[in-house]
Amino acid sequence: MEIAPRITVGETIRFGKPVVKGTRVPVDLVLGKLAGGMTYEEVMAEYELTKEEILAVLDYAPKHRRKLTCG
Repeated sequence: MEIAPRITVGETIRFGKPVVKGTRVPVDLVLGKLAGGMTYEEVMAEYELTKEEILAVLDYAPKHRRKLTCG
């Protein structure tokens, strides 16, 4: 189910965590990599994401912080 642009959740994918649509890459993983110092380009290359998908993660995160920290 799409819960935000380019962000989905599904019970059978990553234990219901929000992921980038069409991938199994969790939103919290992308945030952690960026917070840890990886550049957009490094995250894009490592996880085969587009810049638009990374921007969607960054747009989603502050609006849904509780879902990311409380499961």
